Parts: sequence; structure tokens; C-alpha cells
Amino acid sequence: MSVMMDIKKCTLEDVNHLQNISYKTFNETFKDQNSPENMKAYLEKAFTVEQLEKELSNTSSQFFFMYVNHEIAGYLKVNTDDAQSEEMGEEALEIERIYIGNSFQKRGLGKHLFNKAVEIATTLNKKKIWLGVWGKNKNAIAFYKKQGFVQTGSHSFYMGDEEQIDFIMVKTLL
Repeated sequence: MSVMMDIKKCTLEDVNHLQNISYKTFNETFKDQNSPENMKAYLEKAFTVEQLEKELSNTSSQFFFMYVNHEIAGYLKVNTDDAQSEEMGEEALEIERIYIGNSFQKRGLGKHLFNKAVEIATTLNKKKIWLGVWGKNKNAIAFYKKQGFVQTGSHSFYMGDEEQIDFIMVKTLL
């Protein structure tokens, strides 16, 4: 059985699908390590239609859906310039979100989304790619290290009222 895979750029018309996959994948990824109250507070703030429309409308941000057999399996969000969540300069591209649904995990789909981010960075002549990853997300940290990222710092991330630490990881592009 062949698997059809495709990556497509999101538009404002996709906002409801984006909200669904954002909510689903974030919840699947972090619900077991966070209180239901903090998860609810974060999800209801970060993934409203209004918030996602604002992000989709920012010309320095881009979203992409990963489709497997015509079903949305995950998504990618990249930022440049002033859309970056940290001041990293004009030569950097941020991977703000890269999520794959639990039922699609362990199939190499994250690598395809990562490669899409590298392709965008290369097209835009960026010198480095960076991201913030939760210090307790060992699988993601291992994945990024395997892709050539190194930890260069950290910053606070709030899940509801709980302060958590994200590692800042950077990969220099050749």
C-alpha cells in the first residue's frame, strides 16, 4: 500500500483546520505533563480563531500542513524578521511549531517538515535556524540534536500560570 504525502502552505481559509490540528497535537504532546487547568488556559489563548488569523496574516510567518493520504497529520510554523519569538536577527529563521499527531508519529514526517523549514531558510538566504523546545521534551531534543542543532540558551515559557523552561537550539546552515 503506497502512502501519499504532501506539504501545503496554509491560507486564511484554512484557519479552522489549523485550529483543530494545533489544539489536537499540542494537547496530545503535553497533556500528560501539565495540569488540566494550565493546558486549558494555554489552548484557549494560543489557538483561538482570532489568534491564528492574526498569525496567518503576518507576512513574516508561514504555516504548512503535512498531509498523509489526504488527511492532515501535522503542521509547521516558521517565522522570520519581527515575527520571531526572540530577537535573533535578520539572518535567522525560527521554527516556532512542528507537530505531528500521535497516530502519525514514528514515520519520519517530522523530518519532512524540518526539511521544508530548511528549504525555506535556504531560499530566504538565512544563515541559521533556531527554535525553542521544552526542556522536558526529550524526544524532540534528541530529534533536533540529530538534525545538527546545539543548545545555545534558554527562555521562559508559560503554560497557564506555570513557568517552564524552553531550551534555545540553533543550527547553522552551510
